[in-house]
Amino acid sequence: MSLRALCWLPIIAALAGCAGSQSAPKDPSEALRAYATALEQGKVDAAYAMLSDEARREVSLDAFRRMATESPAEVREIARTLTRPTSAPVVTATITTPSGESLLLVYESGQWKVDGSAIDLYAQTTPRQAVTAFVRAFERKRFDILMRFVPESKQAGLDAAKLKEAWEGPQRQDIERIVHAVKSALPTATFEEVGDRATMPFGAVGTVQLVREHGAWKIEDFD
Repeated sequence: MSLRALCWLPIIAALAGCAGSQSAPKDPSEALRAYATALEQGKVDAAYAMLSDEARREVSLDAFRRMATESPAEVREIARTLTRPTSAPVVTATITTPSGESLLLVYESGQWKVDGSAIDLYAQTTPRQAVTAFVRAFERKRFDILMRFVPESKQAGLDAAKLKEAWEGPQRQDIERIVHAVKSALPTATFEEVGDRATMPFGAVGTVQLVREHGAWKIEDFD
């Protein structure tokens, strides 16, 4: 288990109660600050107690202690980084229907609300919507819709028929494997946005590269 796990483990922590505190964090920002403070102050056991059951299944307390004590300077830097998020935290939940469709809900102002993707099945307003819509269009073999996700720089000489020929021909197994991995990663995926660029990790080392053109997010590449 690498030291970087200290950074991503709180991402899958579900607002667990703070060790030694009388009340649970009120929101994701407070939970993240409490976790970061515990790390920075060397309160390793307290930080571990803030992790969700899923996170603790991923790494034992002994392993967590070892990561924190072997590289104290790096741990403090991680803690400082966690207290300076690049965007406000967004709490989401994904519901899967009997037909296999995924519906995204967003927690806003103390209430769960249905994400706009439930209305626009192929929304591209946010990176998450774009990747979700791309997967949906691929599974439904809507190559006409998939063309919407092709950046302008890659559209020359390409149309829905050629895309279908490639993705149902020689590239079929590769693209199906990639899309399956991306779909599996979506429920817990984190997106990093920098200007008109965004990335989403998937699988062991894969990354979806997105670019925003005229307000719509498109799939630039799968690394």
